[in-house]
Amino acid sequence: MLKRKSYKPFVMKHLIYCGLLILLLSSCKEKLDPASFTNTKWELTALPGLTLPSTAKATLNIADSLRISGKSFCNSYGGQGEITDNKITVKNVFSTKMFCQETDAAERAYLHALNQVNSAKIADNKLYLLNGDKTLMVFSKTH
Repeated sequence: MLKRKSYKPFVMKHLIYCGLLILLLSSCKEKLDPASFTNTKWELTALPGLTLPSTAKATLNIADSLRISGKSFCNSYGGQGEITDNKITVKNVFSTKMFCQETDAAERAYLHALNQVNSAKIADNKLYLLNGDKTLMVFSKTH
């Protein structure tokens, strides 16, 4: 009678290696540091799926305590950024209510995207506001 070889040690060893690899990769994910956002100014350079108006700009200013303000092409806006559990969100967004026909679609898309943000990264003087892995907006740093 043939003795059957057990594959349990082989499978367990590979499961342990996979688990360690997952932990290693998840620990490599960049942590969001509030200090890297504080007291910075940005200008919108891309809103994927939309051509930006040439007649107006959108800006994002991040002050102490992650207070945000800026121009959404036509109107001024403000709100509060918050970082918890390595996620960034924008809360309590308010804006002035002027109607500017030539920038209306871009303004609505901008404010909608701002409310969808749950992650961000800064690289090469660019700020990427994300929802998961999807890029919502790209800003260039201004001085």
